[in-house]
This record gives sequence, structure tokens and C-alpha cells, in this order.
Amino acid sequence: MLPPGLQRLKRAFLGDAKDPLAPQARQHMALAAFLAWVGLGADGLSSANYGPEETFLALGGHTHLALYLALATALTVFIIALAYNQVIELFPSGGGGYKVATTLIGPRAGLVSGSALIVDYVLTIAISIASGIDALFSLLPLAAQTWKLPAEVIMVVVLMILNMRGMKEPLKFLLPLFLGFLITHGGFIIAGILSHAGSLPDLIPDTLADTKDYAGEIGWFALLSLLLRAFALGGGTYTGIEAVSNNINNLKEPRVATGKVTMLYMASSLAFTAGGLIVLYLLWNPTPSDGMTLNASTFTTILHAAFGDDSWVGQGILLLTLTFAAGLLFVAANTGFLGGPAVLANMAADRWVPHQFSQLSNRLVTQNGLLLMGAAAVILLVITGGDVSTLVVLYSINVFLTFSLSLYGLCVHWWKNRAVAPRAYQRLGMALLGFVVCAGILSTTIFEKFTHGAWLTVLITGLVITTGFAIRRHYRGVSGQLAKVDALFATAAPPIPPGAVQPLDPQAPTAVFLVGRSLGAGMHTLLSTQRLFPNQFKNFIFISIGEIDAESFHGEELLTELRAEVEDNLESYVNYCRRHGWAATSMHSFGTDVVDRLLTLADMIVRQYPNSMFFAAQLIFAEDNGLTRLLHNQTAYAIQRDLHLRGVPMVILPMKL
Repeated sequence: MLPPGLQRLKRAFLGDAKDPLAPQARQHMALAAFLAWVGLGADGLSSANYGPEETFLALGGHTHLALYLALATALTVFIIALAYNQVIELFPSGGGGYKVATTLIGPRAGLVSGSALIVDYVLTIAISIASGIDALFSLLPLAAQTWKLPAEVIMVVVLMILNMRGMKEPLKFLLPLFLGFLITHGGFIIAGILSHAGSLPDLIPDTLADTKDYAGEIGWFALLSLLLRAFALGGGTYTGIEAVSNNINNLKEPRVATGKVTMLYMASSLAFTAGGLIVLYLLWNPTPSDGMTLNASTFTTILHAAFGDDSWVGQGILLLTLTFAAGLLFVAANTGFLGGPAVLANMAADRWVPHQFSQLSNRLVTQNGLLLMGAAAVILLVITGGDVSTLVVLYSINVFLTFSLSLYGLCVHWWKNRAVAPRAYQRLGMALLGFVVCAGILSTTIFEKFTHGAWLTVLITGLVITTGFAIRRHYRGVSGQLAKVDALFATAAPPIPPGAVQPLDPQAPTAVFLVGRSLGAGMHTLLSTQRLFPNQFKNFIFISIGEIDAESFHGEELLTELRAEVEDNLESYVNYCRRHGWAATSMHSFGTDVVDRLLTLADMIVRQYPNSMFFAAQLIFAEDNGLTRLLHNQTAYAIQRDLHLRGVPMVILPMKL
């Protein structure tokens, strides 16, 4: 436990602890469709700050082709969103791409999808903050560019602290910025298009004529290749669409309906904004400037035409617009802090990553996941120098890898169930269309940009996948060995003889056992104690903490199962002692901080039974290293240290595996 001074400092930064068993705690964490649109859908909408720009610039001087890309972009958004509505229906408990791939394809596909999502969410934080800082620094002189990277790192830390307080706080803080983005950018799109109302009737005929002329010069195949390349390199436009399905468990009931409404909000706003910005580029033909985003250059051109070059009104509108753009991007970065730890928690439940990533802090957030996301985002920003063009390539690859696996899984599901599922062929067609689009964008991006940064994403994701296999193999080996030990004590026990239940004597020597889920480990500790201290203890007390992690917290039925498991295990120990004529009882509690809850129970026991000695088992491995210490908690050592400081004896008994 932290010293009192550090505890006060922690509360000042993160707030007071919450009760994970209180129904209002889960209700507080749930998001209505509108707030979910802000917190989860903002990731998709914010990509309008960099995705359309990449698409337009990939055309080179052939900007007349942008109209096709504007239409294709809007259509693609709805194709992917409609396909992901199927994910929401099939997986209302959340998990998104990871659970889809695991359930519909297989565990290995799930690992690949989950690893891609983890890297994707780290990149969500990095690219959103980098792009947001770019928007703000578009208002500053070129000399200020040297301060961009420090500003990005500071922003990562600020968002991480806000999220460690609980996810609604940053949403409330950033909500006005989100709404401001919609108003200002929507206003620019509408005003910018209407100001060219006189030329709009000729836009389509002129585009078709220019296309025909250009095709005559380079050929239709080369023209189509150029369009596909530009379309694929703007793949960052579609990032964030999967965020709703990944976090459906954080939405208010009815979750499926709330998720679909949120998805509709996000798809409509993204299609309008991204497609509208590409049309603005086409109509206004802005000139890219050093230190300015293409959006900033376009808005500046529009404002100069409306108010003149030195108008304070135009400068004020530009300042407000880019501030809101940065704000939305920071909201999007927050999506990485929401989604990334959620994916890690799901993977921890399946033993692909350390169990610690499913643990909740006393503020009921997955603190370890938040710290990992923040640290990794800072590292990527430093490696890439916060360059958005590099980050967007890294980002798009993992996004579309997850998209492709999820949509392929849906295709497999509907094909297998085509004879029994309603509208199976219709749903299969939508999933297949989405898969073809996403796989095409993924392949093109890797081919075009492999030597320009794409290799880094492939390398990082490959390392995460390899690490996942190693962790899972270790956990499965340990579980197999513990299962053998558990089986020795899982046989039907004889009934307790009449009169065998002995009362506990508060003044007698008392052995207190800290036990967990493994019956074999607990019995090993009990029998070892009897062998080392024969006939010394007259009382036997077993204490256990039901750890409420990210998985059990979001499901009332899982909490019920956790209660039953803890109580059944403790009953097994107590009955064993009573059959041998030993006075025994048990105590248990539930919470997110196992050490804190165990120490609370220990203090109660010591006050009632002053002659107590505590015992716990610790798994010992023949090849002990940093990895094994990371994968297995050190709860016994933490408890021993605090009890020794209180003057209470505790013995840790090794259990070699």
C-alpha cells in the first residue's frame, strides 16, 4: 500500500475510489448514444482531418478525379458501417474485431486481429494528437514547429491522467470541442460548395470530359490504377468505425440499439465531412503550405475570398475552426485510451497478454492498459517525429487488417448458417462487399508504402503476435499443471462426522491461509503447514478475495459466478478441516485491489485472533525470469511486506512447477 502522502496525491489526481459492486458504478460508466458518438465515434470523424488530404494529394496534378473519390469515400464509409452493424448484433457484449475473429475464424485469427487492434489504438492516440497539434501549429509561425513534439507528448500525458480518473470526465471536458468541430467544418463545407453554385451544374460533365481526355493519354487501366491508389492511400479516412463494436459493453441498454444509433451518427457525419472536404479541395484548389494542413490552407483560401486577406473576422473564424479541429482530434485520441485497454482486457481473459491488463484500478478503469497505451504512443511519436504522413500509413494497415479479418469472419458465419439464419444471403453479400473493399485497401497500402514506413507496422504487429503466442503457451502449461494438482482434491469428499464442527478459540494459535482459485495450491499450503508445524495450530481460517476485473465488472451474471466460485472453494477448505476435527472458518471479500482487501481482512482477523500466523503459496518456476514474474502476480510478497510492518508473522511456502 502507498504511504499516506502518496495516497493523498493519488486521490488528488485520480479521485476517490469507487465501489465496483454498486449498481450505480456500472451505470455511471455506461454511455448513451450521443456520448458514445463523442467518445467512440469521434475517432472516425476526426480522420477527416488527415484522410481526405492523403487521398487528394495522392492524385498529384489530376485533381479533377477528386469527385470520384469523394463519392467513393462516402459510399465506403456506409459499406463498412453497415457491415459492422452485424458485429454489434452478433457480439452485444463487445470485443469487436478481436472477438469476431476469435469466435468466427479461430483463436489464432483472434490473436492477429487483437494484436492489430492494440497497435491500431496506440496509433489512434499518436496520429490524432499529432494531427491535432498540427492544426494548432498551422496558426503559428514556422519557427514554432520545433515545439510540436514536446506539445504532443504533454497532450498524451494529460489525456492519460484524465482517463485514469474514469472515462466520462474527459468526454465532458471535450464535448464542446466536438460540437464546435461539427458546426465550423459543416459551415465551411456548405458555404464553400454554395459559393460555387454557379459552376456546380457543369462539375459532373466537366469531370467526365476531363476523365475521358486523360484516359486517352494514359489509358483506362492506368487511370483506374491512379484512382485505386489514391483511394487506398486515403484509408485513414475510415479509421475508428470499429470503435463502437469494440466497446459495445460500455453503452447503455439496450446495447445493440444504442450501438446501431451511434454507428449511424458516426457514418453520416464522417461521410458528409470527408466527402465534403474532398469536394472543397476540388472546387477551391488550395496550395499546400509548409507548416499548414491542407484543411487549414483550404479554409484560409475561402476566408480570404469572403473577408479579404487581413480581415480580423476571417482570422478569428480560422482560429476557432482549427481549435475545434484539434479538440476533436484529442477526443479521437481519447478513443485509443478507451478501446485499447478494452482489447487488452479481452485478450488477457484468453491469456494472450498478462492477466494484469484485465485488472481494474480503484477508479474502475483498466489502469495498466492505459499506462501501456500512453507510453507506447509517446515512443511512436518520438520515433516518427510526430509526422502525420508517416503515422497515417502505419495506422491504415492495422485498421484494415482488423476490418478484413472481421468481415471475413462474418462471411464464414453467414455461409455456415445460410440455411437457418434469416436474411443470411443478404447479410453475406454486405459482409463480402465490405471484405473486398477493405482487403483491397490493405493490399494496396502495403504494396505502395511498404518501404515508406509500412514495414514498421508489420514488424511491430508481428512482434506483438509472437509475444502473444509465447504468453499463451506459458499460461497453458501452468494451468495444465495446476489442473493436475486440483484433480487430486476434486474427488467427492465423505460427509462431516457428527460433532466434528469445533468452535474457534480466539486465544489459541491460529493459522490463516490466503487462498485463490486453485484448490490444489491452497491444499498444498495447508498440508505443508501441517507438516512443518505439526499440532501447533488449533484454529484454521481461510480468506479469499474475488477479484473484480474488466470482464466480470461489466456482467452481473459474471459477478454472480465469481461469488459462487469463491464461496465454494472456501467451503471445500473448511469442510476438509472439519472432517479432521480441526476448528475452521472462512472469510471473503470482493474488490479490484486484492492486496488492499486482503489486508483489510487480515486486520480484522488479527484483532479477533491475536495469535495468528499467515500462510500463502507462491508459484516457483525452474526457469524464473522477468517474464514469469510479469505473468504471475506478486500478491503474496506484497501482503507479507505489509504484515511484517504491522508485526504480524507470515510465511510464504513455495509451490514448484
